[in-house]
Amino acid sequence: MTPIHVGDQLDHYQIEQLVARSGMASIYRGIDTRTGRPVAIKIPHPEMECDPIFFERFHRESDIGAKLDHPGVMRVFVDEDRARVYMVMEWVEGRLLRRVMSEQRKFHPERAVKIALRILDALGYIHSHGVVHRDLKPENIMIDADDNIKLIDFGIAANAGARRITFAKLSNTMGTPDYISPEQVKGKRGDGRSDLYALGVMLYEMLTGKVPFQGPNPFAIMNDRLLNNPIPPREVDPAVSPQLQEIIYRALERDPAKRYQKAAEFARDLQHQEEIGVADRLELRDWKKRRSPLIRRILFYIMLALIPLVIFGILLYVAKHT
Repeated sequence: MTPIHVGDQLDHYQIEQLVARSGMASIYRGIDTRTGRPVAIKIPHPEMECDPIFFERFHRESDIGAKLDHPGVMRVFVDEDRARVYMVMEWVEGRLLRRVMSEQRKFHPERAVKIALRILDALGYIHSHGVVHRDLKPENIMIDADDNIKLIDFGIAANAGARRITFAKLSNTMGTPDYISPEQVKGKRGDGRSDLYALGVMLYEMLTGKVPFQGPNPFAIMNDRLLNNPIPPREVDPAVSPQLQEIIYRALERDPAKRYQKAAEFARDLQHQEEIGVADRLELRDWKKRRSPLIRRILFYIMLALIPLVIFGILLYVAKHT
């Protein structure tokens, strides 16, 4: 496939500027020559077009994006008979939420709540259309100067009825370790409540400047999420109200059945914090206790050590009975 350069024309689109490049694709700013509107054009690198996992992810993102129409979701424009594989999206003026958070470290509670409410509005819309994002994180949210947001990157999103996610495909279908829900860590299929959990993590991060669960590698982070409780937000910043802290804990419930069930429930609590009853939570008392999977690791290594003995026993048995 011929490489794309600034100044080239791709079907009905004039390539104006390279704005981002990753290991899988490049994103260009372009102009739709039929309408004059600016667009973002995502073009996979030639070698990635032959990768079946990337190809599936790319087309899933395109198909899901094309059916969604909400001010908080980046639109995807569909053209028939394209000369090559690429995706055309609306051009959004703004920056990634991750970049803003990196610069400001933490937000005033009022601003964090405002951004969370706008994300919840978009999540409520996509969930009502049978779509679960599954990789909600600051890197996948655009934000403009007025704190309006756009959800982007539906590459591992799932339509209702999509196949079950598996632990073996963590890197491709389970999202980012800092934000995935406990049920996804366990290899279960996530639903809209998994997106709400991810937003709970983001709200914690916007308020405190750090993620609630940490570790030296992705598996340690996921394990911390299953075994331990985060530092209470008010311990990090007393400006976080008890009611807002309670809302975060409700969003971070390990059991999805105890978590917010709908984006509207989460939003309602954020909008009416004065009505929130603050629970006497165990998480507020035992967060300093750190549990580790030491026993599990010991049992795992014992099992590994026993494998040669079991094989030797089987071979010995076979030898004596032949």
